[in-house]
Amino acid sequence: MSQALSEFVPADLDASEWANIEPLLRALLDRAVESAEEFEGWILDRSELDAAISEATALLYIGMTCDTEDEGRQTAYSDFIENVAPKVKPLSFELDKKHAALASRFDLGERYLVINRDTSSDVELFREENIPLQTEVEKLSTAYQKVIGAMTVTFDGEEKTLPQMGVYQESTDRDERERAWTLVTERRLKDAEEISGIFDQMITKRDEMARNAGFADYVGYTFKGMRRFDYTPELCFAFHSAIEKHVMPFVGRLDERRRSQLGLEALRPWDLSVDPKGRGPLRPFDGGADLVAKTQRVFDRMSPELAGMFETLGDGSNSSGADGGASLDLDSRMGKAPGGYQYMRDRSRRAFIFMNAAGQHRDVETMVHEAGHAFHSMFCVDEPLVHYRESPIEFAEVASMTMELLTMPYWGEYYRDEEDLGRARRQQMEGSLSLLPWIATIDAFQHWLYTNPGHDRAQRAQAWLGLEERFGLQGHRVDWAGHEDASPLVWQRQGHLFGNPFYYIEYGIAQLGALGLWLKSLEEGEDAALSAYKRALSLGGSRPLPELFAAADLPFDFGDATVARLVERVEAELAKLPE
Repeated sequence: MSQALSEFVPADLDASEWANIEPLLRALLDRAVESAEEFEGWILDRSELDAAISEATALLYIGMTCDTEDEGRQTAYSDFIENVAPKVKPLSFELDKKHAALASRFDLGERYLVINRDTSSDVELFREENIPLQTEVEKLSTAYQKVIGAMTVTFDGEEKTLPQMGVYQESTDRDERERAWTLVTERRLKDAEEISGIFDQMITKRDEMARNAGFADYVGYTFKGMRRFDYTPELCFAFHSAIEKHVMPFVGRLDERRRSQLGLEALRPWDLSVDPKGRGPLRPFDGGADLVAKTQRVFDRMSPELAGMFETLGDGSNSSGADGGASLDLDSRMGKAPGGYQYMRDRSRRAFIFMNAAGQHRDVETMVHEAGHAFHSMFCVDEPLVHYRESPIEFAEVASMTMELLTMPYWGEYYRDEEDLGRARRQQMEGSLSLLPWIATIDAFQHWLYTNPGHDRAQRAQAWLGLEERFGLQGHRVDWAGHEDASPLVWQRQGHLFGNPFYYIEYGIAQLGALGLWLKSLEEGEDAALSAYKRALSLGGSRPLPELFAAADLPFDFGDATVARLVERVEAELAKLPE
C-alpha cells in the first residue's frame, strides 16, 4: 500500500498547542458523512490528525526523558499532559462514537475490522470523569521518572548514574561487586518512601477509574483498555504455572552451576552477573557511536534490507534527544531517565531510540531489541492508518526480541575473541529463558495489587516476598541476609509498574514467539525465519493478534506445552556451546 498523506492537516501544524488542534477536531466532528467513500476519507483525515498529536506527545516525552534536569522540558511535557491531553480526550471520544455509528451504516470490508472493533471497545470504556484521574496518574508517572533520573552515587571518587554502576556487577572482585551493589541499593532506599507514596496514589486512582467504568477492579478495566481480546487473566495464570513448572528448574540448574563454579555456599545479589569462571566483564563497544557502527556491520551481514533501515537512524553520536530530527540518543549521562525505548514519531514516520549505554553486553541486547521495534515501524511506514502502524504489544515485542536471537551468529562484530563470543551467545540463550520468571513475577504481582487495591505497604511487601518464594527475585534463588529491608522493594525498579500498568506479560508471550522464530532459523534456515518475520511485521496491527502470530508461522499459545518444548530446545542448543 502506498503512503497517503491527508491534506486535511496542515504540514506545519504544531499539535502541542490546543488552539491549533481544536478546530481540526471539531471540523471532523461536524463533517457530514453520507457514503462509504466519505467515511473512508474521514478515517484517513482523523488518522493524520491523530498522528500529528501523537508526534507532538512523542517529542515532548523524548525531550523530558533525555534531560530530566531541564526544567523547561519538564514544564513543557507537564503542561501538555495537564492542559492539552485532557481537552483532546473528550473530543476524541466523540469522534470514536461517530466512527462507531458510521461503521454501523457503511461497511468498508475486512480491512477495517480491527479499527472498528478497537474503536467500539474504546467507546464502551470511556468515562469523562476518568480524564482528570488519568492526568493525575500521568503526572505521578513523571514524578517517578524524575526521582529515578536524579539517582546518582559516588563510587571510587566519581559520580555515576545507576545504569553506569551496572558494569561493576560483572567485576571479578567480589568485594567490589558487593560494595557497588550495596551503594546502589542504599541509594534506592533513600527514595523508597517517596516512590511508595507515588505508587500508593497510583493504585487508588487506577482503582477509581475502573469502578467509574463499571468494573469490579482495575484488572478487567485494563484488559479491555489494552484490547486484550484474545486472552484472559486465566491464561496469564497458566503462563505463570508453566514458568514455575518448566523454567524455574532450568534456572535452578544454572544457579547451582554458578554457585559451584564461584565456590560459594550461597549466591548473593551481587553474584548474578559476574562470569562464574572468573573472566572479566564483556566489553563489546566503547560509547554509543561505536555501538552503532558495530551493529550496522551486524545487519550488513545479516540482511541488506534491515541494514538499510538501520543506517537511516544515524551514527549514535547524538546526545540532544530528538532535536534536529535525530533518531538516536544512546549514552548514559547525568539527568537522563533510566531504561530504553523506541518511540515512533507518527507524523514524520521516523523512529527514535533511547537507551542508557554503558559499554555492557546488555546494551548490545538493548540496541538490537530497539532496532527490532524500529524495523517494525519502518515495515509499516506506508500504511495510511496510524492505527495500523502499531501492533498489539504482544506481537510488537516479537519484533524486538527476535532480533536479539537472530543477530547472534554475527556478534563477532562486537567480540573478536572467540571465547568472549561464546560467552555472549550463552548469556543470551540462558537469559531468553531466565527472564521469564521475572516477567511472571511482575505480572502476578500486578494481578494481586489491583485485585486487592485496599492493601497497605506491609501487605504489599508480603505479597512480593511470596512471589520471591515462588519464582525467585529476578528468577534466581539468592541469600539476602543483611539486606532484608531491600528485598521487599525490588519491584520499585520496574518502571512498567508505574508508567505502563499490566504491560509486562507481553514480554513473556513475545519471548516465546521470538524463541519460536529462532528455532525456525535453526530448523529451516535463517532466510525462512527472516521471511516469516518480515511478512508478519508488514501487517502492523491490521489483523487480530492470533493472525499476526500465524503470519510468522507461530502458534498463539503460551501455556505448558509451548514452554516445555522451548526449554528443552534451548538446553539442547546450550549443550553445543563451550562453557
